[in-house]
Amino acid sequence: MESEDRFKYLVGGYFGVKSMDEYQSKLFILKDIEHYIIKYVGLSDPELNYREIAEAVKKNVSLKEKLQDSLILLNEMKGPIELILLIKAKIKEIKYNESHK
Repeated sequence: MESEDRFKYLVGGYFGVKSMDEYQSKLFILKDIEHYIIKYVGLSDPELNYREIAEAVKKNVSLKEKLQDSLILLNEMKGPIELILLIKAKIKEIKYNESHK
């Protein structure tokens, strides 16, 4: 996986978790994700414009995709199971709503 693609799913995952208002400890996991991303950026391609990529992900990626990215990220980070279950439920809800339009 290229540095840019991995960074995109990390940022997408961050915004996916950020959208989970029903999760009580969201701020703690967001802080952990921020540190995880900062560590990744420090080890990856210094030529990439990370701020520009993050803004593009924030604006152009759907909530469903961000939530899917967050599942990958949380699995990689060994994140909290209750958050993963909430995200899966939210993805199912979005898919249900999309199929019944």
